[in-house]
Amino acid sequence: MSLYKEFPAHRILLRRALVIVAGVLALPVMLFWKDRARFYSYLHRVWAKTSDKPVWMAQSEQAACDFY
Repeated sequence: MSLYKEFPAHRILLRRALVIVAGVLALPVMLFWKDRARFYSYLHRVWAKTSDKPVWMAQSEQAACDFY
């Protein structure tokens, strides 16, 4: 029994396409914005999300196998 549901491939691809569009459209404004790292960090979180599990938890589970 899984506590978290993985998203279907079409939903992941749509999410990633929207991230690319948002990043490209925001680029002219973000070049002069002092807090652009927060915005692009948010876009990276949206890009990396493949299930309803929190991104930090999924990434920490993947990194655990590097040490053990």
